[in-house]
Parts: sequence; C-alpha cells; structure tokens
Amino acid sequence: MTETTIGIGGAAESTDMVLNIGPQHPSTHGVLRLRIVLDGERVQHAEPVIGYMHRGAEKLFEARDYRQIVMLANRHDWLSAFSNELGVVMAVERMLGMEVPERAVWTRTLLAELNRVLNHLMFLGSYPLELGGITPVFHAFREREELQAVMEEVSGGRMHYMFNRVGGLKEDIPAGWTGRVRGAVASVRSRMDVYENLVLGNEIFRGRTRDVGVLSAEAVHAYGVSGPIARASGVDFDLRRDEPYLAYGELRDTLKVVTRTEGDCLARFECLLEQTLNSLDLADACLDRMAGLAPGPINQRLPKVLKAPEGHTYAWTENPLGVNGYYLVSKGEKTPYRLKLRSASFNNIQALTELLPGTLVADMVAILGSLFFVVGDIDK
Repeated sequence: MTETTIGIGGAAESTDMVLNIGPQHPSTHGVLRLRIVLDGERVQHAEPVIGYMHRGAEKLFEARDYRQIVMLANRHDWLSAFSNELGVVMAVERMLGMEVPERAVWTRTLLAELNRVLNHLMFLGSYPLELGGITPVFHAFREREELQAVMEEVSGGRMHYMFNRVGGLKEDIPAGWTGRVRGAVASVRSRMDVYENLVLGNEIFRGRTRDVGVLSAEAVHAYGVSGPIARASGVDFDLRRDEPYLAYGELRDTLKVVTRTEGDCLARFECLLEQTLNSLDLADACLDRMAGLAPGPINQRLPKVLKAPEGHTYAWTENPLGVNGYYLVSKGEKTPYRLKLRSASFNNIQALTELLPGTLVADMVAILGSLFFVVGDIDK
C-alpha cells in the first residue's frame, strides 16, 4: 500500500503531488490516463487508467456470425488491421479443420509483413516527434503512403482492409500488382537510412533515450510483455520463428529476430527499425515465391451459413506490437459462444508501473512513447 500525503501552503515542500497525464494528451497515443505521484520532479508511483475507449468488442463478437466478426476484430489496433483479421480467420479455420489454398497463404504472409512495416513506420516517425523532433514523421508518412497505395489497391481499404475471409482472401490480386508492390518495397528500403542518420545519429535523441526506462527480462516475463519491446530486453521470442504459421516456416533463412540486451528506450527504437528492414526483406521473399506459384484459387467455397463445430481453440500471431491471440469457444452455432482477445498493448502497458517509478517527469514521455502501444488495443 502506498501512503500519499497531500498538503497546501507552507507544508507543500514535504508533500507528494498527484498529477493526471491525459486522458486527452498528444503523447498517450489515444485516450489513456496516467495517474502519477510526484516527489518534486521524480515519479514515485504510476498507475495507467484505461477504459475510456472500451467498446465491448468481445461481447459484440457473440452477436456476429463468423463472417462479420472479421470486420469487427480488425479495429482494436488500427495500425495493424490486417494482422488482427488474421487471428480470427486462423482460429475459425482451425476449428473447421480447413486447409487454405497455397496462393492465399503466401499472399496473406506478404500482406501481413507490409502491414507490419506500416505499423512500425508510424512509430519510427511519431516517437521522435514526442521528443521534440518533427522532421522524421514527414519521412515516415511519405513511406507509408507508398505502401498504403498498394494495400488500398488490393483490398479497397486504406486503414481497415477487411480483406481476410475464412478460407482465404476476399478476391484475387489485380494484374500487375506484385510488380507495383516490389517497386514500393524497393522505394521504401532505399530511404530507410533516414532513420539511422536523422534519428539514431542525433545526439539529443540518444541522450533522451539511452539508459532511460530500462525494462528487465524478468519484468518482461512477469507482465507478459511481447513483441519488439520484449526483444529489446533480450527475450528472444518470435512466433513467426518459434511456432511458424502461414508461410513463415519456409522463410526461416530470411526471417531475422532482432534482439537487444540493454532494455532501454534506445534499444526498443533500434529493434523496431531493424525489424522494419527485415519485414521489407520478407516481403521480397514472398514476392519471389508468389512469382513461381501455379494459378489457382485464393479462397475456399463456404456454405451459405457457416457454423464452427462444438469445441474450443486458441490461435495466436506475432502482430506488429506483440503477441495477439484469440481464444474461440463454439457451441456449434453460426456465432461464437465466446471469443476472448489477448492483445499485445494491454500487457505491454502494464510495465509502466515498473518503469516509471524513480524516473524524472522529463523522461516520462520518452518511456511512454517507447512502449509503442495503441490505446484501442488496450481497451478493445
């Protein structure tokens, strides 16, 4: 239990100050409130207060059939919409014992990696912005526009793609699309050195992030932290390599799991940057393989009313921000009896209670931003 003394007037020097950061604040990535207790400039205690964006997605899943929940589930992490859809359809396909066509498997893998790059570019640009550097975000959005153009062409959506379907994908890819993707990937890769030179080469950025907000490997395991934040603390875990799904089992030679041991804000940013570069390589590897695939279907024909057999299953994917899991329980109906979502940001943000105490107020935003979370992913 924490004892807080609050006073006024002449006694203020010896009292704690309770400060609310948010819920409307530009550095909190959404409607998040931090309740911090300060002793002067130093944080004594920090409590993330969530729930301002809660939309009851898990309850809404129970009132939607298996085709409709795909469209609902892609919205909680609005920077990783394609990856969110993937977990749902994989869970339903596993319940049905359904085999997905090979062309759909490789196309899904390609789109998942492009979505990963889009997610990481947002944070590569916005994190320096939170520390006072405005230029990188303009570069990040230029790169994002190139990739979003090809994502929009194939799916029709810029942010919520709604392209996955149980049994495959919505429709076949347009003629010449893979060539345009290859051009976009090459264009983005050619300009990624901007982040190496402009951000990592900046002494102010390094001064604000090195040895700041150090998260231990023990804390990572204790709080269930995953993704680039966990790997920056030396936890070498990536579902794409350790429990391969989609076509990742055949991409072992290209897939590189980026880790650091420092566990500070700088290490988290470096992991994110290197992982972005590796995702561009994985996208090229997918395009090479897709070029050699024989023509064929990209989805399975489904019955008019899709019902999953009675039972339960758990499908998890390595989302851009960490492990995303769906626990599906079916009673044999056309809607799930229960669909529990395990989102990466929910676990990752809990580590703030461990990271913030003992740090200065000036370092709070640096630490907060380095957790690369989306508040919709926390509140679901």
